[in-house]
Amino acid sequence: MKRWRTRAACLGGAGAIALAFAIPAVGQRDRAPESLLPPGFGEQPAPPRETPKPVEAQPNATGQPAAPPAAPGAAPAQPVTPDEPAVADAAEQDLALDAPEAPKPTEIPDSARRPTNFVGPLTPANWGLGPHAFGQVNGAFLSALMRRLDAPLPSRWTSILLRRAMLSQVPTPAYVQDVDWIAERAWLLLRMGEADGARALVQSVDVDRFTPRMFTVAAQTALATADPAALCPLVEPGKAISDEPIWPLADAMCAALQGDSARASQLIDEARGRSGAGGIDVLLAEKVVGAGLNTRRAVAIQWEGVDSLNSWRFGLASATGLEIPDRLIDGTGLQVRAWEARAPMVPLEKRLHAAQAAAALGVFSNASLVEMYSLIGDQTDPSEIEDSVAGKLRRAYIAGKVNDRIAAMGRLWDEPKDPIGRYASSILTAAAAARIPPSVNYRDRAGDLIASMLTAGFDRQAMRWGPVVDSMGDDGDRAWALLAVASPRASVDLSPSRVQAFVKRAEGQRGRMLVAALAGLGRFNDPASLGVDPVRRTRWSAMLAAAAHNGEPGTVALLAAVGMQTGGWAGVPPEHLYQIVSALRQVGLEYEARMIAAEAMSRM
Repeated sequence: MKRWRTRAACLGGAGAIALAFAIPAVGQRDRAPESLLPPGFGEQPAPPRETPKPVEAQPNATGQPAAPPAAPGAAPAQPVTPDEPAVADAAEQDLALDAPEAPKPTEIPDSARRPTNFVGPLTPANWGLGPHAFGQVNGAFLSALMRRLDAPLPSRWTSILLRRAMLSQVPTPAYVQDVDWIAERAWLLLRMGEADGARALVQSVDVDRFTPRMFTVAAQTALATADPAALCPLVEPGKAISDEPIWPLADAMCAALQGDSARASQLIDEARGRSGAGGIDVLLAEKVVGAGLNTRRAVAIQWEGVDSLNSWRFGLASATGLEIPDRLIDGTGLQVRAWEARAPMVPLEKRLHAAQAAAALGVFSNASLVEMYSLIGDQTDPSEIEDSVAGKLRRAYIAGKVNDRIAAMGRLWDEPKDPIGRYASSILTAAAAARIPPSVNYRDRAGDLIASMLTAGFDRQAMRWGPVVDSMGDDGDRAWALLAVASPRASVDLSPSRVQAFVKRAEGQRGRMLVAALAGLGRFNDPASLGVDPVRRTRWSAMLAAAAHNGEPGTVALLAAVGMQTGGWAGVPPEHLYQIVSALRQVGLEYEARMIAAEAMSRM
């Protein structure tokens, strides 16, 4: 289990357009970032440290420059984790390049350029957090927090909220360059498994405005989305700022995709000559070239002897429909499974397991998961569908008797043996569970039904079960705990005696987590009496409280993620849950606070 450690090299990070495309840096986080290509492919010296040009803060109402907020902006270059002292930002050079920024072409008139100082696809009208999501917090501080965040997170709902924060249309904060600010947001989304969100941000910037950092993130995004064609606009400006071998290989692939088979063959042969025998990375590029028009190059890929998976290997293999061995993907982070789940050239059957991980991370919704299994059902022989997941899911929706629908859901919940599979099954059945009418006749599965509904945010449907759950007494502890924190308003007994009875029967931390969640939601007034310290004692909790006081939902979402850098819910201290839920509630995100609290009670 990973405990409160920051790692400057999530997914890699250092190096020019060697790009540190090393997914082993995700699954084996204590290793140094690895280069994109095998040894001998242009190892380079450490890049020079870049000093960002300060951006003047906007004046406040008095006409004077606005100072950074007291806590979040106090130490812009020294982000900290919840229980560690401030340390120098060792990640500042993560995405730096050796050469100066690429020369900017002039063919795009200024009037046609897209702005870079106010970017994001989400507005308050479509779940964005608003232009003031990060207030006046120092941009260098926020960027460093993003780089150092150990993603993915243990909480699906915290990840969903953080995705909204990263995709919200917000202005560039002070002390960070416009395009670098967009790149940092996209970089974090990639590490969370949100490849499509990262692509939306990267594509919002004209290539001639790319900074070295954005070149790195854009190339990473192209590979994470299994879209080598997205490298093509980067090739010429990339070659101007770096002589790394990714550009000749990308040039060869792009030539093939454009139908220039002679040039593609020449470039790939030259790359083979520079690297000797070639190896898996060059062979994969040659595989993409072979998929182009009239190249007449057939390449067989053998995974024997390949002991790690990097982004280059994932992206090119997925783009050409090659099956990557599970042993390689299992050695990476769950976010790679999320990338695989949305890769269009990967066979649908292969993507099902990946889709479960994507759902658990919050990348896939209940509707997305149901749609994928429905597509599988359409391709399944009618004589075999009854015992398949798609067949059980269909019965969960349309069986004539409610008991039969619940039984079908029960089989889906009980069959997976791993925690991610079980949680994904609960997400899969959320909409079907919301269709079950509350009744004491179904009390044996009340907790599972309520937990399933809440994975997709059906809080009002779950709340209808309140009278049934209260009538169950001690036998309904799980269902009661879920409704106690998730209901929009009180739907079960929340008296101190009921809370104390639950804590007494609960196993250790689970009881304290309930107390923390209820206290954070303002539903229990004395958490200290049941073992949860409400006093802010760390720099992290002070920064979170300051961001909440200043009304900065984006900063709160980011700091909430910082407070959950652990391998699972069991590693989240109850005091952190209390501080997170309280801060979210203070900035108007009570719904998200309730769903995070319900997830804690469901997954512990």
